[in-house]
Amino acid sequence: MIAFDWVFFAVGIPAIMFGGISKGGFGSGAAFVAGAILALVVPPGLALGIILPLFMLVDAATLRPYWGKWHWPSAKGMMQGAVPGCIIGAVLYTLVDADVFRLLIGVICLAFVGYQLARSLGWLNVHQMPFSRPFAWAAGLVGGFTSFVSHAGGPPTAIFLLSQGLSKTAFQATTVVTFWAVNWMKVVPYAYLGIFTLETLTASALLAPFALLGAWIGVKAHWLVPERAFFALTYVLLVATGLRLIWVAVN
Repeated sequence: MIAFDWVFFAVGIPAIMFGGISKGGFGSGAAFVAGAILALVVPPGLALGIILPLFMLVDAATLRPYWGKWHWPSAKGMMQGAVPGCIIGAVLYTLVDADVFRLLIGVICLAFVGYQLARSLGWLNVHQMPFSRPFAWAAGLVGGFTSFVSHAGGPPTAIFLLSQGLSKTAFQATTVVTFWAVNWMKVVPYAYLGIFTLETLTASALLAPFALLGAWIGVKAHWLVPERAFFALTYVLLVATGLRLIWVAVN
């Protein structure tokens, strides 16, 4: 059950706005923070159902500003790899309970922050390499799986895209078109698994204006705001959220 009280909106509104900003302007690598934060106040399955229509709305709103600026071979390869990734995610969803997903989302939060910290400190370098279709498929496979179970497909695909040496705008555009397709892949399985309910759709409708506002801010911020400033706040949120989800899962 979803309690549409002040706690839900106090958490949900900034969470979905932050997700929209990330998807709209910063490669969506940290957009899954929206679902992770929402999973603090509603069961993870319901959070998945609430977030997907909102992310699809953001995808539709951000396709036009980046239209045609993507690297199509990378996008196509990741879309192809995402198909089996989503299938694996759907199978796993039928086998485990909510605490396993809380634990998984929490670990993904901390792993993403750890990866970015290692890169910023020079402990881990992503070297530029020629386009590789198998590498694109692998990134799509992992991204499709993590996207299905936690809307966290951005981090694994970002690793692949960084290796392609794309410009900031090409990176963003490729991410937008890839996850526009991946999110459509999840609609039928989500409906079949009962992830969408009248409550989740109601919650999505109530939060939709804030998702669009976040997307609009993200597109504007893509050209104006340094990525370092945006992700500094993102990392703090992800660490706090990840630790909280892990704590709830194991206790």
